[in-house]
Amino acid sequence: MPEKAEMNTKLYVLDTNILLHEPLAFLSFKEHDVVVPMTVLEELDYIKDSKKDVARDARVSIRAMEDLLHEATPEQMIEGVAMTGLGSGESAPTGQLSIFADHGLPFEQQVFTSNDNDNRIINAALHLQKIKLPRQVVLVTKDINMRLKAKGAGLAHVEDYRTDQLISDIKYLSKGYHTFNGDFWECVKTVDSRTEGRDTIHTIDKKALPEAYINEFLIDGEEQFAGLVENITEDTLEVLDLGYDRLMGRNAWGISPKNIGQAMAFHALLDPHIDLVILTGPAGSGKTLLALAAALEMVIEKNMYDKIIVTRSTPEIAESIGFLPGTEEEKMAPWLAAITDSLEVLHKNDENVKGSMSYIMEKANIQFKSVNFMRGRSIQNAIVILDESQNLTASQLKTIITRCGEGTKLICGGNLAQIDSNYLSAVTSGLTYLVEKFKDFSGSATINLDGVVRSRLAEFAEENL
Repeated sequence: MPEKAEMNTKLYVLDTNILLHEPLAFLSFKEHDVVVPMTVLEELDYIKDSKKDVARDARVSIRAMEDLLHEATPEQMIEGVAMTGLGSGESAPTGQLSIFADHGLPFEQQVFTSNDNDNRIINAALHLQKIKLPRQVVLVTKDINMRLKAKGAGLAHVEDYRTDQLISDIKYLSKGYHTFNGDFWECVKTVDSRTEGRDTIHTIDKKALPEAYINEFLIDGEEQFAGLVENITEDTLEVLDLGYDRLMGRNAWGISPKNIGQAMAFHALLDPHIDLVILTGPAGSGKTLLALAAALEMVIEKNMYDKIIVTRSTPEIAESIGFLPGTEEEKMAPWLAAITDSLEVLHKNDENVKGSMSYIMEKANIQFKSVNFMRGRSIQNAIVILDESQNLTASQLKTIITRCGEGTKLICGGNLAQIDSNYLSAVTSGLTYLVEKFKDFSGSATINLDGVVRSRLAEFAEENL
């Protein structure tokens, strides 16, 4: 690479967690060069043989780097091997990938003298910053503490990995609905209405809502109008008139909506043409209860699906579920207590609650499954409820979504304010990625439930703690 062109490009040093978050991340830096320290390869080597869920990601990343570097000489690996031709489109990489032997760094050139892996990677980045001046060297890591340490040690440029970050702030995340100020009809200047069977469809000017997307709900501040965007052309929107009172009158398995958010959620959950429903919102907004009530209604009352599969991800499950006694479903039960709690609520007025729950679980064929064992399956004609999905990465969610076969409906629920993963934030969560990527897909709907209905105690805690 000519020296002048090299000065205009950056040198990115990748931390291990970047390659675990996205195994092919080293291909995402376009014309810039990428350096992988030897310590990162060591960590990937240790992880690839572990029983953790990320072991697969480590193996994919190692294999991809080996495919690129397998014919390179040791000198070329240190100098850099061109990544040209490995990607497609505008984001195809044209820079170089190199391995930096940070073990051979002289002691006097190390800022951190302890042998901690993070410290060795920071030392490598600091050394490269020194010898590559005036070229910009950037350390990329999802570890917040490591970013602070690197900055404090004198590294000028430290970043989070944002290639898969579709929004800059969680406040810009699609809610799944748009609220018009005042009366809807006052906001719409021209309208052409037609009747198809029992449905009324309004064709309105797209200027009324330029950013509209398929299956976006439209409501007004006067609580008079509720509609759903069914079709979008260059100049117009086709809106299905749902009727505000009719929407609030929806119910499933004896549960009625307590607010318009829950009513919109019920509409999406009970619509057989929508294959993916994403429910976001704070704790106590009714995500799990609505999902389960709608699932029971469609499986038992309407015979639209054969079974209900409930799964979720937690750090403990990701490692192992072997230490608990019993079958897979018995092992999963402690983590899926939210589902059994919701079942109790749905049948609290029955004479024998336990008997009702056992009967319903057998009748609806409710299965508790670990995310670990979803890979490789093909799930047909079922409802899959994925709880606590805010803790999954985009690639983990892709694994689950691609398991859904013909006639399967997936319900993803999550609270972006309660992320347990070490390396995910509200804007980098797979759930956020899913909301933004699927908002233009006609087979999906998103609803943000913004009201806490669990109790006045839970509502006060959500607002004030």
